Amino acid sequence: MESWAIALIVAGIVIVIFVIILVCSIKIVSQTDKFIIERLGAYYKTWDTGIHMLIPFFDRVEEVVSMKEQVHDFEPQPVITKDNVTMQIDSVIFFTVTDPKLYTYGVDDPLGAIENLASTTLRNIIGELDLDQTLTSRDIINAKMRSTLDEATDAWGIKVNRVEVKNILPPKDIRDAMERQMRAEREKREKILLAEGTKQSAILIAEGNKEASILNAEAEKQVKIKNAEGQAQAILNIKEAEAKGIVMIREAEAQGLRAIKEVRADNAVLTLKSYEALSKVADGKATKLIIPSKVSDLTSLANVIKESVSDVLPLDEAEAPKEEKKPE
Repeated sequence: MESWAIALIVAGIVIVIFVIILVCSIKIVSQTDKFIIERLGAYYKTWDTGIHMLIPFFDRVEEVVSMKEQVHDFEPQPVITKDNVTMQIDSVIFFTVTDPKLYTYGVDDPLGAIENLASTTLRNIIGELDLDQTLTSRDIINAKMRSTLDEATDAWGIKVNRVEVKNILPPKDIRDAMERQMRAEREKREKILLAEGTKQSAILIAEGNKEASILNAEAEKQVKIKNAEGQAQAILNIKEAEAKGIVMIREAEAQGLRAIKEVRADNAVLTLKSYEALSKVADGKATKLIIPSKVSDLTSLANVIKESVSDVLPLDEAEAPKEEKKPE
């Protein structure tokens, strides 16, 4: 093979290698990441978002650091309370990287360091609390752990945002005792609620009966009032009817006398009317009744009827027509 051909092949290979190295040296940094760059083994700079070029054989990417909030869940670990009760507690930590350089060079294993620090902090906090306080003080435990971890991890370029205790698991015998206590407490509350419900029901029933009695009494009162008013109205109507009947009778009698007076009835008619009036007077309220010694005397009988009727009717209505005396 000619030398120029060999040179051409070598040049092509060199160009391909150069292109590959050039392409590999181009780095694109995303928005959520930071690149830690070392040159000749020493920290050179931190790359932000964009396109960057490495110098081949001199620069290299030491660490790609995520700037997003990260979550790390720790396995349950045994802790001892102030009253010597051993329990299992697991927790979860939320943190963000604030300084990529410190995060890369500040500690060898950031996540392992956080886990060991969290375990030690949790044991110290639980050791100051008894069992009941541990079970009811999650917020206090979380706040103390976050404060302690955040202060310790500042040198590592880490910001601890939240610490949450997930599960607190006491020993089985204590869990059984707690379960029995909770069951007894629930039964107690149930009995109290049932008793309260029964009491309220009795109160409502009594109030309902009282209200019903009041309404019944009021109804009976109204019925009696209506009955009394009806009876009074009936009596009043009867009295008015009797009064109207008496007035009508008196008016009829008066009109009869006026008719007799107008037609100038003879002694026979007067005698007949006198007998009729005499029978009514005997049944009426007349206080004056005079019977002449000679009943056959029609004129005397007429005068008697006149005097009797004058006690029953008004004077102008009871006045009977005077019969003119004829010579015998």
